[in-house]
Amino acid sequence: MTKVAVFMGSASDEDTVRPCTEVLDSLGISYLFTVSSAHRTPERTENLVTKLEAEGCQVFICAAGMAAHLAGAVAARTQKPVIGIPVAASALGGMDALLATVQMPPGFPVATVALDKAGARNAAWLAAQILALADPALSQRLAAARAKMKADAERAGEELEARYRK
Repeated sequence: MTKVAVFMGSASDEDTVRPCTEVLDSLGISYLFTVSSAHRTPERTENLVTKLEAEGCQVFICAAGMAAHLAGAVAARTQKPVIGIPVAASALGGMDALLATVQMPPGFPVATVALDKAGARNAAWLAAQILALADPALSQRLAAARAKMKADAERAGEELEARYRK
């Protein structure tokens, strides 16, 4: 069963959004990674949301640039959590996508993460935290991943201190 759906507004966003799938893979979370545009393929978007939700999808992640209506279009069609990744795809440096993603009307929230690859990673981490509320094994995998991050950071600090110790 697909637990997370990852939609991109354009195939050109694949490199930006791929870190999301890498985190989901590392945590053993099933997902669908596809292109569906709020503007170019609105029927596809609606049909995917309906189908995936009926099959048990729990979280939707949507990455889009410019007008960035994808996350809002999905939020209008589901009561499941929607996470938006603003993509810096225009001369405005992503500010347009950020504002379009974060400024949703009451009752149709979109949890908005950082721009681009950092946002893609955090969207996956947030989806995992949401899923872990009802999945103790995933909760343990999240705790282990955070412990590894902590150990890696401490080791990096110790190595740097050792190189510069006088």
